[in-house]
Amino acid sequence: MENNLKNKILKLKKEKEALILAHYYQRPEIQDIADAVGDSYYLSKVAKDCDENIIVFCGVKFMAESAKILSPEKTVLLPTFDAGCPMADMADPNDVLALKKKHPNAKVVCYINSSTEVKAVSDVCCTSSNAVNIINNLDADEIIFLPDKNLGEYVQQQVKNKKIILWSGFCITHKKVSAEEIIKAKKLHPDIKVLVHPECEKPVRDLADFLGSTGQIIDFVNNSDNKKFLISTEEGVLHQIKLKNPDKEFYVPSGGMVCVNMKKTNLNSVYESLLNMEYAIEIDEDIRKKAYRALINMHELGGK
Repeated sequence: MENNLKNKILKLKKEKEALILAHYYQRPEIQDIADAVGDSYYLSKVAKDCDENIIVFCGVKFMAESAKILSPEKTVLLPTFDAGCPMADMADPNDVLALKKKHPNAKVVCYINSSTEVKAVSDVCCTSSNAVNIINNLDADEIIFLPDKNLGEYVQQQVKNKKIILWSGFCITHKKVSAEEIIKAKKLHPDIKVLVHPECEKPVRDLADFLGSTGQIIDFVNNSDNKKFLISTEEGVLHQIKLKNPDKEFYVPSGGMVCVNMKKTNLNSVYESLLNMEYAIEIDEDIRKKAYRALINMHELGGK
């Protein structure tokens, strides 16, 4: 049944000349049918540069919106219309504008995990992989960073010559892991490497052997001679890691780290999305243009 549905999707994709993008946190079977699998930054580049005019974005809403912001002439489909991001919902554009008034000399850097409306009132977007570079390259001594306070704290540790004004948002999935679990895992497996996403809270980050974005965590495992790893990020990432590292052992914090919104997308919803061209992302053009500037600034400032 699953293979039959996969074949129907691939046939339909070819007929419609569509491109399927999947985030690392998607279900394994969704990653397997995608033309590109990656983190937010990589997928935003693929969406911007691809020749296809139909993009099926298997992720959450802010990701599909980012693709539409960068390529308004393309049809961007989000297979599951209610696949949102609680962290993105923690930032409101009016509140951002109010904070800007309190700090008139500050530049606003918003994590890509934010709504189009928040991007529109920001100076530049960032991802967890390029946040440090962007803030280092930004011509400002004061930075309002939102919505993730944990990533903002991590950036402040790396960029000591600038003042980071933190928002109070957080990722509900990365909040699930505790320092006690990491300590317990290290005692049980003294030779284990602990890999942590910067969206985790500080006590967990402080115990990391490596701290980095989803893509950076995968690269670390691929290039490491170590054989045991505790992966402290959304466990969908394990699919790609295990494919490339069959001889290594992987552990996750007890209880698991699952983003329920990322897991809403399934093969049937992808098929229905392509078949019926649903659900197409629509953005007000004035807001899109403002948000576009922030995303383009991310691509320009994100290098070394």
